[in-house]
Amino acid sequence: MRSGRGTRYAAVIGAGEAGPELQGLAREVGRLLAQAGAVVLCGGLGGVMAAAAQGAAEAGGVSIGILPGPDRRLANPHLTYSLPTNLGHARNMVIAHAADVLIAVGGGYGTISEAAIGLKLGKAVIALAADWHLPGMRLAASPSEAVALALGSLSRA
Repeated sequence: MRSGRGTRYAAVIGAGEAGPELQGLAREVGRLLAQAGAVVLCGGLGGVMAAAAQGAAEAGGVSIGILPGPDRRLANPHLTYSLPTNLGHARNMVIAHAADVLIAVGGGYGTISEAAIGLKLGKAVIALAADWHLPGMRLAASPSEAVALALGSLSRA
């Protein structure tokens, strides 16, 4: 695994409570990102976040959870590293700033806030299975398309 300047950091954002379909999509996104050598960032809790971290772990990759609370013990078990922030929803700002690109898998208001911050920062935001849309966001029909769009946006940057 590369470290430092050459490493790509991709946030997988989405609901903390998600059904099996969204979890399956997020797990595949995490797996594909890890196989491509990207570090997976997420909010560190359950649902989409846990599934993405699980996919990254299964592929031998690295995932980092940016936790909203002060207790590392609440992190999902698939993370490589967990960073408790005690920032609550403000941790969404940290995730958007730390990521080079963001992939939203479904999600609600919290996910929308992360996506909006990412877009405001000029970062690519890819949406997969989202029933909402923000101007500038790109849509993907599958995990492989989402990852290709995300990593392709980094090679053009």
